Amino acid sequence: MYIPGRIIYFDPFYFKDGGSKPKYFLVLKVFNGTAILASLPSSQIHLPATQEIKHGCIDVPEIGLSCYVFEANRPITTNGWSFHLNTFLYGFWLDDYELAFLQKNYSIPDVDFEIVGELTEMELKNIIWCFKKSGAVKRKYRRLLMEE
Repeated sequence: MYIPGRIIYFDPFYFKDGGSKPKYFLVLKVFNGTAILASLPSSQIHLPATQEIKHGCIDVPEIGLSCYVFEANRPITTNGWSFHLNTFLYGFWLDDYELAFLQKNYSIPDVDFEIVGELTEMELKNIIWCFKKSGAVKRKYRRLLMEE
C-alpha cells in the first residue's frame, strides 16, 4: 500500500502530536522496509505575498522556504485525479512514519483510508528533485531522497 508516489486519504489522520483530522498523505520514499518518508499536502498558503503561485517547485532560500505546488484542477496522477484547490507540499513538513504504526491504525480499505491514485512518474521526480536540493528540508531527508 505504501509505495512512492501514492496519494492516500485518511479520515481521520492521526498526527504525532495527538491531533487528528481528515488528511491527504503522499508517500515519497520507503526506507529500511520499516518506515516511509511522506508529505502531508496542505491548501494553506505559507508563501510571501509577492510570490507567484505556479505549478512546480518554489524555492525561496532567503527565508528557508521550499515547497511544491499542485495547481487546482490540474491532473497529477495516472488516473487523472487533481486537487480542487491549489495545494502545497512544504519541505519543512516532510516527516517519517513507522509502517507498523500506519498498518495498525489504518487497516480497512475504504473505511480507514482511500487510495486516491499514483502520481505520474514525472510529477514524483520533480517533487523529489525539488526537495533533495532544498536547504529547508532536513539533511537526513535530503540524504534519503538522494538514495536510489
